[in-house]
Amino acid sequence: MSAAQDTQAQPYFHCRDLHAYYGESYIVQGVSFEVHDNEIMALLGRNGAGKTSTLRAIARASQPALRRGELYLRGQAVHALRTYEAARAGIQLVPEDRRIIAGLTVEENLVVAQVSENSGWPLERIYQQFPRLAERRRQMATTLSGGEQQMLAIGRALAREVHLLLLDEPYEGLAPKIVQEIEGILTTVKQTGMTTILVEQNAVAALRLADRCAIIDDGQIVHTGDPDSVLHDEDIRRRYLAV
Repeated sequence: MSAAQDTQAQPYFHCRDLHAYYGESYIVQGVSFEVHDNEIMALLGRNGAGKTSTLRAIARASQPALRRGELYLRGQAVHALRTYEAARAGIQLVPEDRRIIAGLTVEENLVVAQVSENSGWPLERIYQQFPRLAERRRQMATTLSGGEQQMLAIGRALAREVHLLLLDEPYEGLAPKIVQEIEGILTTVKQTGMTTILVEQNAVAALRLADRCAIIDDGQIVHTGDPDSVLHDEDIRRRYLAV
């Protein structure tokens, strides 16, 4: 097989036998899955199952500590990268707590993200996608509503070069109406061909958006398949999702 053929055969993103710890607590216990190009993979499970820890390990956050495992993005090994190096490689994490920078306006939060040499969407495109942010561009970012802060966190990730977008609980703490609005935005982002891993406690909302899903339980993958394989299997929902 030629080198070109081998590259084509590789998944866009591959997480292989991931083991991660918080101190001595063994949280991620041999997680493996693949994400295809232009696909949204929903990573589901109960609270404490290891979803966020897996996402943070992929983003090469300092915690949890990755003790063993391999991560490949577009055929390149990224498991040895530091957090800032992973971001430069195009792995952009939107954390659950959003990490809005206090003391800066909406626009300044976006501009700061574009300081890196590999910038992503220009401001005009972000404002077109998030008109609410355009309306509030001069407003202090921490005074935004929860839904608006979530929009800003997603927009800020897109302001950098993105090859893999990691979304951690984007609907957390939001009213149903705002969830629908964020879901609509993510649907539009999906149509741009953004490859994404979505961690979300609202399993039904996540499955509406996802192309495929994986369920994690006690730090291990217990099911992978298409959304219908979960939506139509009451036993899986009851055992692993409590829905």
